[in-house]
Amino acid sequence: MPLEPHISYAADFAAALLDPARPAPSLVTGPNGKAAARRYDVYRNNVTVSLIAALAAIYPAVQRITGADFFRAMARFHLRETPPTSPLLFDYGRDFPAFIERYPHAQALPWLADVARIERAWLDAYHAADASPLPPAALAGIAPDQLAGLTLTPHPAVRIVRSPFSTVTIFAANRADGPVHRIDASAAEDALITRPEFDVVVRLLPPGGATFASELIAGRSLGDAAASALDETPDFDIAAGIAGLIDAGAFTSVLPGDAA
Repeated sequence: MPLEPHISYAADFAAALLDPARPAPSLVTGPNGKAAARRYDVYRNNVTVSLIAALAAIYPAVQRITGADFFRAMARFHLRETPPTSPLLFDYGRDFPAFIERYPHAQALPWLADVARIERAWLDAYHAADASPLPPAALAGIAPDQLAGLTLTPHPAVRIVRSPFSTVTIFAANRADGPVHRIDASAAEDALITRPEFDVVVRLLPPGGATFASELIAGRSLGDAAASALDETPDFDIAAGIAGLIDAGAFTSVLPGDAA
């Protein structure tokens, strides 16, 4: 049997699912060939509810901050603008933080999009490939004159989210149980997201730490990454910075300078 009619039917069936203003496709019929607009509307509603629920599962802190009604309304606008392209529900909503950033009714919460970015990074870290992190003493046996040329292999789960707002604090408060107290969101905070074993961990990086970590993750040498961090934050503690990243499980191996 030719595939073309089936492909056309599927395309027509899916086209109106996320647009309530569009009528049910004419090809959708019920018993005895009668129109099935009401049945299609039930299915359309179920799809919408499922996608909103998927977004709520991915972004629980955002939903807690906004409240369920606000979140559902925002998610509904998002899914009409950006329908899913993957059959995997956990893969849906990658554009949601950018949508929040321009969503008119969220402008009073300018940090909300960055909280969403941390939540997206959390989920991506959770689903990243397994790898053994570097042991804490990985650099102990390396001669001091060779340290600057070293490069490190990033763990598949490591992510960094930078923000001009206190988004790590806001994220942590809204992913934990218990009441959320007033938070001053005006201080810039950068998040390091790792999953050295089975649990995803979100850490607050010190000033200069995000630049240092980003350079290392991008394949820059330890010396170059340190120089960039010091340009940004002159009092950045390089030894504490690299120790903290290794302790967090951000890297899996060390390569000498001539192997980069």
